[in-house]
Amino acid sequence: MKKNIILFAAVALSTMSCDQSQIRQPQSSVMLAHSDLDKEIRRVFEKGANLEERRRQLPAIIATFAKRTTPQRARRLGVLCYQKTLDTPLMPMDIAEIALAETGTYRLSAKAVSNRGAMGVWQLMPSRARSHGYNPEDMVIDDKCADAAVRELLTKIKMARGNLKKAKKLYCGVGPQADAYEKKRIRYRQEILREMMKYPPMMAENASNLFLRPS
Repeated sequence: MKKNIILFAAVALSTMSCDQSQIRQPQSSVMLAHSDLDKEIRRVFEKGANLEERRRQLPAIIATFAKRTTPQRARRLGVLCYQKTLDTPLMPMDIAEIALAETGTYRLSAKAVSNRGAMGVWQLMPSRARSHGYNPEDMVIDDKCADAAVRELLTKIKMARGNLKKAKKLYCGVGPQADAYEKKRIRYRQEILREMMKYPPMMAENASNLFLRPS
């Protein structure tokens, strides 16, 4: 357990990855709030790099989304990635790349439905939506779908014993389909990182402040 704690903390710092207020989680088994792992993650992120990195990621996420949907929707979805991962061990990019992998080729549409019945931008199956306190129909509402996606990824992190990369793959499932999904997710992550290179820290900070103002 101690080894896993140290490993995940190291991953979190090295990748600065995988932001509204603390997530409300009716299923205590999903959240990591009382685990030793969560305490260690929070200790690491409380050092101060967390907020700065989140703000650096936001303009790049919105720019990447805007290549696939309207500027207004790109901003809304990007801000959700920022808000919904606050007070979690996740970064905005972690949820953004999942959205892109799931519905990036469908213009990040809230109405996207897979052949298996997964719904919304983050493609939650009906059973998974219910496990996080939502009706399947709620997944067409971006705010609720983003919240459920964060909860789902936190669940997968617990299943993966703190391994964030493995948790993201588990978000899709297992087998060949998950392997293909993982390659696609990594490509989208690299695209966001390339966008980040275009924004010097001060420019990214100013852009983030602008994006986070109420419309």
